Amino acid sequence: MSTHHDPNRFEPQPGRPVNDDQRSDDQRSVSQLLGDTLTDLTGLFRQEIRLARAEMGEKAAEARHAVPGLAGGAALALGGVVVLLMAAAALLARLLDLPAGWGQLIIGAVAAAAGYGLARAGLAKLRATNLTPTRTAEQLSRDAEAAKEQVR
Repeated sequence: MSTHHDPNRFEPQPGRPVNDDQRSDDQRSVSQLLGDTLTDLTGLFRQEIRLARAEMGEKAAEARHAVPGLAGGAALALGGVVVLLMAAAALLARLLDLPAGWGQLIIGAVAAAAGYGLARAGLAKLRATNLTPTRTAEQLSRDAEAAKEQVR
């Protein structure tokens, strides 16, 4: 440390902290700082909620654009499956020398069981976790951690 006198340096006033950059009446209490932190965190969480809404809106828009193609494809596929099942029933009745009704009953039961299995498998894969806004959830988690650090 130099003992050289700097003429531009101001000496602190008596009774005033040396490193105080503001007037003493501008000093803020801990409760004011905590209040400001709480206000900032509230604003941050509101922004995150707006982000979640926007993300959900994006996901809904993507789903809306997929619906016409899915509906058309499903209608054509259903018609094709019906024709194929009718052909399978006729073939089964002919091969086993059964009346046509019995062939249709057997093929209908097999198709219903297969459809049930497919539907259950599809429902098992369709979970609510696939619909959550993951980016926003991760950001909220980081914000919560930051909030805990601010309070400490």
